[in-house]
Amino acid sequence: MVNSQGSDVSDTGPCLRLIGIEEHYLTTDVRDAWEAIGLAATDPSVAVHSGEVERRLLDLSDERLALMDETGLDVQVLSLTTPALHDLGRQGLELARRANDAVAEAIARRPDRFQTLAALPVGEPEAAALELERCVRTLGFKGTMLCGRVGERNLDHPDLAPIFEAAAALGAPILLHPRTPTIAVRSAYYSGFTPEVDAAFAMYALGWHYDAGIQFVRLMLSGIFDRLPGLQVILGHWGEIVLFYTERLAALDRVSGLEHPIATYLRRNLYVTASGMFSPDYLARAAAIVGPDRLLFSTDYPYQYRQGRDARRFLAGCGLSDMEKAAFAHGNWERLTNGSERPVLASS
Repeated sequence: MVNSQGSDVSDTGPCLRLIGIEEHYLTTDVRDAWEAIGLAATDPSVAVHSGEVERRLLDLSDERLALMDETGLDVQVLSLTTPALHDLGRQGLELARRANDAVAEAIARRPDRFQTLAALPVGEPEAAALELERCVRTLGFKGTMLCGRVGERNLDHPDLAPIFEAAAALGAPILLHPRTPTIAVRSAYYSGFTPEVDAAFAMYALGWHYDAGIQFVRLMLSGIFDRLPGLQVILGHWGEIVLFYTERLAALDRVSGLEHPIATYLRRNLYVTASGMFSPDYLARAAAIVGPDRLLFSTDYPYQYRQGRDARRFLAGCGLSDMEKAAFAHGNWERLTNGSERPVLASS
């Protein structure tokens, strides 16, 4: 049995809407800008965006919709893929506007299938804050995605505060996406094998995820969630390793000087999404720490796309109750992005 959007509903209950909140795209403008500054020489992730992956990233119509139907996803929340505009300085503003306007047009064509997160010119934080405001208030975007460091600045750097302040004021969540560690870090920790192994080790095998998790921990330790208690951050890949070390991170409570224990920020300011890592064990760990009302679904398209109605199969067998499945599939995201932080499930 399929619904009007092509999704199989027999395995997860009738009309259970499935929204993937970390689904990526790329524009030819951004790809060409990466090439123009020679970004591939310093960030091996640029080379990943080629061949079939690049074709799928660039497409916002027929092939993407067909593969959404095949895996059972009703809605994709689109985000400009890593490293986005983090290395593009002042030219990032025009690129951001063009990318955001292009995605807005795609949504206008299929509002039933697409939502999006704003691409921001993060090298110009004041301009980025204004672009986020335009995207949320004028274009109806749901939030934004950041990809870690901006040049030599970590995300907790005071220069970047306008972006977080704007997000908090707008009630717009920030998806914190991995990016490749710096050359110095890669040389110290992720090198010594073949070039292919070194690159994979530094990116999707491990390095990306430590990098994103550390950025989130730095934000916590900077006191940003004390200054902006309503700010909501999303971590992919079941919490970018952070959730698996919450007991050790709690030791920071003795020295952090924060208003609350680390555990409070994890349950008040953090949402966690699957990013195509369809593991019931990881889901259970995340639910135990942040609460089932803070779990979000995502497939990490096109990187984790797999045939066989993968998204629907995972939802069907993920181990959640029917109420929790509905929240995971769409309810938590809809609550997060409609301006209400009232939990739909008990988080104890």
